Amino acid sequence: MKRTLLGFRIAAAAAAAMLTTPSMAETVIIHAGSVVADADGAASGPATITVTNGKIVSIAEGFTPTPEGATMIHLPDHTVLPGLVDLHTHLSGDPSGEFWRAATTPPEWYVLLAAKNARATAKAGFTTVRDLGSRTDQVMQMLRRATEEGVVPGPRVVTSARTIAIVGGHGDTNGFRRGVGEILSSDFTCTGPVACAEMVRTASKYGADLIKITATGGVLSQQGRGLEAHFSDPEMKAIVDTATSLGLKVAAHAHGARGIEAAARAGVQTIEHGTYIDEQAARVMREKGTILVPTLMAFQGIKENIGTGFYTPVVEEKVRAVGPFAESIVERARKWGVKLAFGTDAGVFPHGQNAGELALMKKGGMSDRQVLASATTVAAQVLGLENEIGRIAPGYSADIIAVKGNPLTDVTVLENVDWVMVRGRVVE
Repeated sequence: MKRTLLGFRIAAAAAAAMLTTPSMAETVIIHAGSVVADADGAASGPATITVTNGKIVSIAEGFTPTPEGATMIHLPDHTVLPGLVDLHTHLSGDPSGEFWRAATTPPEWYVLLAAKNARATAKAGFTTVRDLGSRTDQVMQMLRRATEEGVVPGPRVVTSARTIAIVGGHGDTNGFRRGVGEILSSDFTCTGPVACAEMVRTASKYGADLIKITATGGVLSQQGRGLEAHFSDPEMKAIVDTATSLGLKVAAHAHGARGIEAAARAGVQTIEHGTYIDEQAARVMREKGTILVPTLMAFQGIKENIGTGFYTPVVEEKVRAVGPFAESIVERARKWGVKLAFGTDAGVFPHGQNAGELALMKKGGMSDRQVLASATTVAAQVLGLENEIGRIAPGYSADIIAVKGNPLTDVTVLENVDWVMVRGRVVE
């Protein structure tokens, strides 16, 4: 593939920008052909963005001169906009139907996968992720630190670390004989309100930024007892109440309508997936202000593996069952007034393909502008980081991407991101 002179200049400038960390008060000048500073605004003409110490300092019209000692990145043919946010990833895992590998894979492997997938995710334009369920203890807490300190390239990480599940449910380890299963089973399972409250406190103790629960059965676990509620109402209430007392939000994996309704009534912040959402569940979500993260790419990813032997028969049966409902999740949620935010479940499909979710949300009836907002300003609000990310504005983190075209009129241009900066560091 032939590289243009502009391409070489961008690469050289990016390399220079990486030589000095933002802590050394480096200034980077970005010349952008156009800037979309906010999903609610309009695309500007040529502009100059000044970044110092990893923060956006100013946005000026036209291409202003580069101060002595500053690094200049010239993107005159690109639209520059805030980095995207994916609210549902699993960076420490890659797609696999081989559930038995849980018995043969040491935790060190998942650390390496997490580092690999962090870079792929950032290169795809996602500068912040909410990671909802890691494969082993501490891997995501350490990745969070590594990307923050610039040890490895990757997005800002907000993580639940391990997932809290019922014993033998989705999120626990299923499919092994008793002795092996007991060795592999998650330490984050609980039965009863007291034990579930303790699991929340344990997750907080070991550095979780939020709590993730599997409120219903799941598609990819090796048990076929349906996709309705797993936790009892008192258990879910104990989880949410305890999390709230610790200043933590709760994200709930939920497929079945009554499980969605129960989780929303308990006070979770987000419902992940929402496959069988109905009007009754949606009404409770509206009343409670619960947000839906539809993860449409996950459904598309698993559907592509049907009939290939990728999944066990019990899993494939569930994949076939959810397929027809997955295609209308966004349409149903919008019809009943449920607020949506962007998340993909990356890890169920290959990392780096996250932006495919944008077109799927648009297919569900959202406008280009609404889809972009769901992955920037709305997602930032979910994380409580709306004063730090999701916009290009003075004082905000320098989480910036560049694409050809205008995402406000064609959000699919975000499937091809040419340049990425996270916290003032160029990802190269």
